[in-house]
Amino acid sequence: MEATVILPILKKKLAFLSGGKDRRSGLILTIPLSSDQTSLEELSTTLDYLLTEHCSFILTLPMLFQNVIPAEVSLVCVVKPDEFWDKKVTHFCFWKEKDRLGFEVILVSANKLTRYIEPCQLTDDFGGSLDYDHSDWLNKRLIFEKFTKESTSLLDELSVINESDKSTSTNKDKSADSVLLPSFDPETVLQTGHELLSELQQRRFNGSEGPAWCPMEEELLAQPQVIKLLDSLREQYTRYQELCRQRNKRTQLDEIHTKVMQVVTWLQGPGSELLKTQQEIGDSMRAAQALQQKHEEIESQHSEWFAVYVELNQQIATLLSIGEEEDVAELKALQQQLSDVCYRQATQLEGRQNVLQAAQGFHSTSQELSQQLDSLLGMLCADVAPADGASIQQNLKLLEEKLQSVEAGLASLRQKGTMVMELMCNQPSWPLEEAGSPAEEQQNNVQHIQAVMEEMQLRKQRCEDMVDVRRLKMLQMVQLFKCEEDSLQAVQWLGELLDALLKTHIRLGDDAQETRNMLDKHRKFVEVAQSTYDYGRQLLQATVVLCQSLRCTTRSSGDTLPRLNRVWKQFSVSSEERQQRLELALEFHTAAENVLQQECVDMESLDDLDSSGKTLLDRLTMPVIFPDGYVRILVQ
Repeated sequence: MEATVILPILKKKLAFLSGGKDRRSGLILTIPLSSDQTSLEELSTTLDYLLTEHCSFILTLPMLFQNVIPAEVSLVCVVKPDEFWDKKVTHFCFWKEKDRLGFEVILVSANKLTRYIEPCQLTDDFGGSLDYDHSDWLNKRLIFEKFTKESTSLLDELSVINESDKSTSTNKDKSADSVLLPSFDPETVLQTGHELLSELQQRRFNGSEGPAWCPMEEELLAQPQVIKLLDSLREQYTRYQELCRQRNKRTQLDEIHTKVMQVVTWLQGPGSELLKTQQEIGDSMRAAQALQQKHEEIESQHSEWFAVYVELNQQIATLLSIGEEEDVAELKALQQQLSDVCYRQATQLEGRQNVLQAAQGFHSTSQELSQQLDSLLGMLCADVAPADGASIQQNLKLLEEKLQSVEAGLASLRQKGTMVMELMCNQPSWPLEEAGSPAEEQQNNVQHIQAVMEEMQLRKQRCEDMVDVRRLKMLQMVQLFKCEEDSLQAVQWLGELLDALLKTHIRLGDDAQETRNMLDKHRKFVEVAQSTYDYGRQLLQATVVLCQSLRCTTRSSGDTLPRLNRVWKQFSVSSEERQQRLELALEFHTAAENVLQQECVDMESLDDLDSSGKTLLDRLTMPVIFPDGYVRILVQ
């Protein structure tokens, strides 16, 4: 019978074993009876639970106890209060019933109870010094029975589990997950047992003052039982912990192996197929950007599996640091397989990313170069109508700059195209497959790059040829403008010479020598004007030739030549008149000097002097008539 079954009855304290003993070393069972409150049935149940050997009874009231006193009782002491002895005298012949009852019955007062039981074996209810707490006893009893029940059940379960582990280890096909879990928490049961044992042992050494306290018999008997159960439980629990550790280790290894194979299977399967189908580089910048976006999506999918790889690698590293020797080889093999596959896939991703970035650079440069060629071609196809030589020089400089930019762009395109092809060739090769394989796609990419570079080279060559023609045309136009400007300058210079001739060349000299010198200077002056006129004529002739070559009309072809001829004719007429007057003045000064040198002047010399003087005067008064009919009087 368990205490929990009759717990309400035990709490009523109908009977109790205080732990004391009579003079015959029998246990003392105290029954504080009350005729109107005590149930004989409950009392009988309590006694059946408490009594396991012969003991002495102490009853506080007389009653018909032969129906409730068990056969294990050897002596019954019926204790009556002192007031009972004062009220009436009773005669109980209990000794006559000894043979019938099977035990001796004594009727005593509380102060005479010590004749049969030592005071130290009596509780304070009977004037003794024995310490007894019924609630404490009941609580310990419940804990003891609970621990005994749980530990016994737990020992049976752990024994079954540990024995089943042996069969599991021999039968590898049987899953480790089939190991049963115990009904009770071993840690909790062990803690309960240790607390119970500590409480039982603590009462033995409780206090040093007063008489030595002797523990209850059941407490002394319970300690070895608790110790034995704790030892057995620790042994089985240690085996169970090792079993769980091995099971967890195997489970962890199986989980890691499963995850590793999941990562490897995806990377070698769907992941590789995604990369194999993405081998194009596009035919334009927009197509390359779309491919880059698709590649980023593929990278995002791979990053999830790479995150699993990092986590698995950390778990494997942790297990390797604390793992057992038989697990190291398996873990290292899994780690190596996982690392090889992940690194190979990461290399493929990085290579594809590098190719796409290089392809975007190639398409960007190709697009820019195409725009530059279009701009250059548009400039070459446009009609050239510069206003002056400076505009032509500026246009020519702009043309050269555009051509240099095209050359630099083409060089950059070749460099980037070569880099793309090298990156594609350096990528890890895929297994040869049928049409549409990565190798065939790479060959198509190489051909596309080469075709783009060849096309750009041809367009550049055509533009260079047109630039040469435009450069020659612009240089001719520069020469044309230069000839026109210089011819106008020649007209201006000739006009300035004419003005100088008409305004400053008016003296005829004071003597023959001075007139002779002035005549020489006049001839040289005429020679300068003649060379200026010839230079202007040559420039105008060159202008005509350049206009014919350029198929255009000169801006000054209509008036420069007539102006040049008109100024030259005016100069020719004026210089001829100047020369005639200087020659007549020289004859006059020569004749005058001859007359002055003669001591006796003859008439003939005087006539010559007079004739030359009149001729000079007539010449000076004669106006100059230009070819256009303009009349000018030269003042001397």
